[in-house]
Formats: sequence, C-alpha cells, structure tokens
Amino acid sequence: MEQEIINNIKALGIDMINEAKSGHPGIVLGAAPIIYTVFAKHLNMNLNDPSWFNRDRFVMSAGHGSALLYATLYMAGYPLTLDDLKNFRKLGSKTPGHPEYGVTPGVEVSTGPLGQGFATAVGMALGDKIIESKYFLNRKGTFGNTIKEKIFDHNVYCLCGDGDLMEGIASEAASLAGSYKLNNLIALYDSNKISLDGTTNFTFNENVLERFKAYGWHTDLVSNGNDYKEIDKAIAKAKDENKPSIIEIRTTIGDGSLLAGTNAVHGKPLTPEDILQLKQKLGWSTKPFIVSERAVNNFRAEIQSHSKAKYDEWAKEYRELVNNVLGGNNQELNYILKGGKTSIDLCDIPSKISRDDKEEMRVTSQKIIDEIGLKIPNFIGGSADLRSSTDTYFTNKGDITRENYNGGNIWFGVREHAMGAISNGLALTNFRVFNSTFLTFSDYLKPAIRMSALMHLPVTYIFTHDSISIGSDGPTHQPIEQLAMLRSIPNLNVYRPCDENELIGAWNDILNTNDKPSALVVSKDQVPVLAASKRKEVSLGAYIIRKEKEQLHGIIIATGTEVHKACLIAEQLYQSHKLDIRVVSMPCMERFLEQSDEYQKSILPEGVRTIVIEAASSFGWHRFVYSDKYLITVNDFGASGTKDEVLKKFNFYYESLKSRVLDILS
Repeated sequence: MEQEIINNIKALGIDMINEAKSGHPGIVLGAAPIIYTVFAKHLNMNLNDPSWFNRDRFVMSAGHGSALLYATLYMAGYPLTLDDLKNFRKLGSKTPGHPEYGVTPGVEVSTGPLGQGFATAVGMALGDKIIESKYFLNRKGTFGNTIKEKIFDHNVYCLCGDGDLMEGIASEAASLAGSYKLNNLIALYDSNKISLDGTTNFTFNENVLERFKAYGWHTDLVSNGNDYKEIDKAIAKAKDENKPSIIEIRTTIGDGSLLAGTNAVHGKPLTPEDILQLKQKLGWSTKPFIVSERAVNNFRAEIQSHSKAKYDEWAKEYRELVNNVLGGNNQELNYILKGGKTSIDLCDIPSKISRDDKEEMRVTSQKIIDEIGLKIPNFIGGSADLRSSTDTYFTNKGDITRENYNGGNIWFGVREHAMGAISNGLALTNFRVFNSTFLTFSDYLKPAIRMSALMHLPVTYIFTHDSISIGSDGPTHQPIEQLAMLRSIPNLNVYRPCDENELIGAWNDILNTNDKPSALVVSKDQVPVLAASKRKEVSLGAYIIRKEKEQLHGIIIATGTEVHKACLIAEQLYQSHKLDIRVVSMPCMERFLEQSDEYQKSILPEGVRTIVIEAASSFGWHRFVYSDKYLITVNDFGASGTKDEVLKKFNFYYESLKSRVLDILS
C-alpha cells in the first residue's frame, strides 16, 4: 500500500506539470518517497484545526518541487481539489509555480529563491524552542522528583536539495542552528547530484555531511532514496538527537523517466511517450489525474493514526496549563497562539530626553525598544553582531542561548543573509521580531526582506548609520542607494524619523501594522527634539513641520536628521531674504502616498517649487519635484574622513545646503 500511495503522488505531480506545460518533474519522481514518509509516519497535524500551534511544520525549501507538495497535500486531505491541481501554475490558482504562504492550504512558508526556505525553517525551529522554554507542566517523577513536561514541542521538517545547500544563506543558517542546538529541526537532503545545468561534479564536491557535522549537526545517510522504511528509521533516530539533524537521502532525479539521472529531467515536462512508459512502470492508468480511493484513505489513516493522539493529548495539557498554571490568564500566551498580532499606543509614553538635550537616535531607539518589550511579550530581536553599534538590545530581557531559550535577545552573529530569513521564520511562529545592522548592509538582507513583503510578515528591519555623516568608516559603510532600494520594494514601509517624537510615532505605526514588514532607518547623530515634530502624524507619512508665515515661496521636503537643517535654513532665509518656506517632514514616503489626494495636496500643493534634501540617492524623489535641480541629494559613493570633511566634500554641510536652497528659490 505504501508504494501505491507514493505512485499516486508521482502520477498526480506529473499530470499537473503536463497540464501546465511547465514545471519540474525530476524532484516529483525522485523525492516522492521522502515526502510520503514524512507525512505518513511523522508529521503531526490536524485538518480540523489547521492553525494548531503545536503542529509540525513542513518546509519545501526546494520550492521548484511545488507539484510534489501540492499532490501530497491533496492526498493528505488539505482543502485542495483536483481542479486546483489541474490549474497548477495558472493565474489566480491555489497552486502557484512555487509554494506561497497564504495561498495554498498547508504551505507554511513561501519558498522560491533557493536557501531561503532552509534558513526560514531554522527560524521556525528557533521560535518553537523559545516558546517551549516559557510554558510547561510540572509532573511527579518516579522518585518523587519534579519533571518539567513540555507543552510546545513540535518539529520542523525541511526538504532541501543540492541547490539549497550551495547557497551561502543555508550555510549561515546551518551554522547558527548548530550553535543553538535546534534539535527540533530535521533537514531531508534530496541528494541527486544534479542541478539545472548538469552534474554537480563541476561545482559541488564537498562532503556535505562532514560539513554539517562541523556545524554541530547530527548526520545520517540513506543510500537508497526509494527505501521509505530506511527513511522512516533515519527520521525516528533524528527525533531523539539533542542537535539539529540532516539526513542525506541518495535519490535519482526523474526516477523512472527515460531521462532519469540527467539534468534534462529537472525543469521541463516529460514527453507523452515518456509519461506513457512511466505510468506503465508505476502500474498506473494512463489517463490524467486518476486518484486511487484506497491509496487516499490509507494515506489519511496513517496520518491520523499518529496525529490524533498527539493533538488530543496536547489539547488536554493546554487546558491544564491555562487553568492550573496560568490561573485562567492566558493573555500573554495568546499573543503568540492567536497570530502574533499587536495593538498598542506608544504616542503617550514620556519623552526619554529633555527638551534642551541632544541624543543619538539609535540610543533613543534602544530605550523605546525596552519599553515595547515590557508591553508586548512576544517582541524579540537581535543584530548581526552589532548590538553595541545599533543599540538594539533589551536591557530588561535575557539572552536566548542554547542553554536557555527563555529570553528576548537573539545573537545572530555576523550572518546578515540568514538573519532576515530566520526572522521570517520567527514571524511565521507568531513572534513580533526585529533585526538590525548598518543601512549599507541592507543589501545582504534584500532577498529576505522581499520574502517578508511577499508573505505579509510584520518583521521590523532596523538600520542605523544612515548616511555619509558617519564619516571615518569610509564609502564601504556609507549608504547611498540603500534607501531607494528599500523604498522600491512593494508592501514595505520605510521610516526615517528626524527625532524622538517621530521615532516613537514610527514604532507606534510599525507595531499597529500587522500585514507588512517595516524598515526603520535610524541615525547615529545626536539630535534634539524639535518643538514642532509630531508623533501621530508619522502614520500619515508626511506633515508640515514648519509652516510658512505669510506667502508660500517654496517647500523643502526632508527626512531624518536633514529635517533639522531644513527647518533652520527656512527660518534663516526668512529672516535674511524674506523667503517664506514650508518644511515638510516625510518620515515614511509609502504612508504618505497611501493618503487621499486631498491630504497630499494640502501638504504639497501643486504649482509650488519643491526641493528635496536627503543625504542619499535622488532615485525615487522625482515624483515630487520639477527637475533634477530641485534635488539636493548624494549620487556618488562617500569618502573616508571626519564627518565634517565628508559633508564638506559632498556640499552637504549646513552653509552649502543653505546656499543651494537660496540659489534655487531666488
């Protein structure tokens, strides 16, 4: 019966690809025994409670194997129909070309770029270890001792291939997983030694298991990828390990096809002749989309046999936890179990600095982060080994370590690529998570930020050292094009506040936005709190921070610390030249562009000369100005020198800015 189920999965996958005239048959035929074994023998789930927090997660990191996943989900009983399978890769279907979170029932994470799924799975496993450490039941042991019994203890299974493990992000994530001893993570390595262009002998010759052993992983090898019994034994063994596990499963890509074992079977449909002979080998009908009722019923019964008891036991223990341990107060726990959504009002919190003082904005942000941590229990985060520079560390929460996961501070190490994807995994485990590095290194995070936006995950990316004003570190550390890059990403809000008020307003807007990620760009410069800056207006994206006194001669749009200079320039030019200038602070361009035309025109009326001042690329600002001459920006890489020397070199020191504004408006 096991082989009949596997053959049905294979047949459906091949039919989907043939119907779509597009897809990847190689992994369907090679890895079907792997995915069958995980679902039938190990994966705990409940179709009547699909968001059950303690369900096991399955991540198809080799996202090109989507047909294999969809066929398996259909046969497992997820709410997919044969019509859904027939619509594979069609516009608006539940079965897109690569797995998409929120589109297909049973898909836990969007996986497209290779390695992203693997690294996200690490984040999901870390998220489970964190909540596992917070809640447990006390049981009496055999000798009268007290034993802590876990309430949350799910596993994360990740199917990956050679391509995933070639990507650098997977290496970063694997290293961190080993450091954290994430023994709830099991990677199933579909090892067929073939990539899109040919054999991996040209490009991928290292001993993968020895590499992962060096990372601190348990390793195992199944030499015959069709032997589901050996795969089952290897998974069972891995579940008893005290470290993450990777099982290399030697498979034949396109097993049974006339092109088996070659790259030709990787990424294009089989010919009709090949499909015919393949189905004859499988003992399957040559008609498309044939489903064996016996195979489906047996597959679902196998899943039910191990999942139902686990779910029933968990539901009983959860009620005991809430009633006896938490005294009926599960408000804190619900932050995680009910989707991680937050609702908060920070706009009334007291100022952290006095009106006459100055403070680095990254330091102010640190104080706000501490306050948020007291208000939102599932708020966690960390940095890429830069907490002392980005000031993103909870002083009132402990560290998350392999000895004790019950903390708030994550030590990502120098792993920006993996940090973003791991944060996505934590968000998928319903944590409100932030990560941080220098703005210029946001390029390392770009793929993960894009996946956050695609999945509508409320991850907060904190970027400090936001302009050429950081000086002596030189052009490699001075961001120029990064703000434009971030603003170009759909479904991402990019905030660049000018002072403490706008910083509080930005955090307030971020934490009340539960369906998209945010980038918070924070200066290391010392700034005062401007008398006219606002908190609540940050949610509008832009507002008038200095209004013209009589007749409007021009407008300056500024962001971040440039707002301070713009306000001073406007005031001095009014006194010296009677130029009446409005200053608009625009902490979030995306939020402003969401506002009504009426509001936008009230802030930026048509027909008024408008200047932009921002110490970054001009790209993206042209929508607000008449021509390039109204853009006071930086379109060249920075330089190494003191802050004042660098600002002077690029004509961005105060007197130069004032002179340029005067020249434009007069």
